[in-house]
Amino acid sequence: MPHILAFTSGPQDWQALLADPIKHWKSGYSARTLAHSWEAANGFPSEVATPFAQSTEPLLANITPLLAVPEFKVPLPGGVRASQNDIFVLARSSSGPVSIMVEGKVNESFGPTLDEWRDEASPGKEERLSFLLHSLGLGTIPAGSIRYQLLHRATSAIITGEQYRAAAAVLLIHSFSQERTGWSDYEAFSRLFGVDAEIGSLQRLGSASSVPLFGVWIVGNPLFLRS
Repeated sequence: MPHILAFTSGPQDWQALLADPIKHWKSGYSARTLAHSWEAANGFPSEVATPFAQSTEPLLANITPLLAVPEFKVPLPGGVRASQNDIFVLARSSSGPVSIMVEGKVNESFGPTLDEWRDEASPGKEERLSFLLHSLGLGTIPAGSIRYQLLHRATSAIITGEQYRAAAAVLLIHSFSQERTGWSDYEAFSRLFGVDAEIGSLQRLGSASSVPLFGVWIVGNPLFLRS
């Protein structure tokens, strides 16, 4: 049984799921901010709902969230470490299920670049990279400055989408950064698919993945930074 889910009674229940429940649970940081934002919402947080409502993409029409799972782990080949997503949202649109992986950010980076991650080479890493590129429909290895985290978060949305026979998969960056920390990294990632990223706009990322992949950068409500 890969996942046994439990209901939360409030943001505090998210803390125990963190890799480091003490270090990562602080006001003004992404884990706590994201938990309070999503727990306070009736469905999607309002700033998340807006881009979906404004989208003209038929695969995402009339979307509604069905469940949200904090700290959702997606196993990937080439190692024992799974991709641990801040939130997995299983939603439904007029076209069917939609797999959404949410990455929350305040002023944290997207972690190591691809070059930094590959610095200590291993057969496992090359196996994983090959899997990520195939899943994303990318024919060549991206520039070393691309953030590795964005590759495996997007892949998590796709392969979880495959499991649910989803009509679409979405990589959703929910950023509460007043300085737009990480925006240039998301722009560079979007350009891998020939897309010029726009804040608050759902955009199709390529056409070669098994489940149609979309990306969106959403600006979160700064009030939750004080939670």
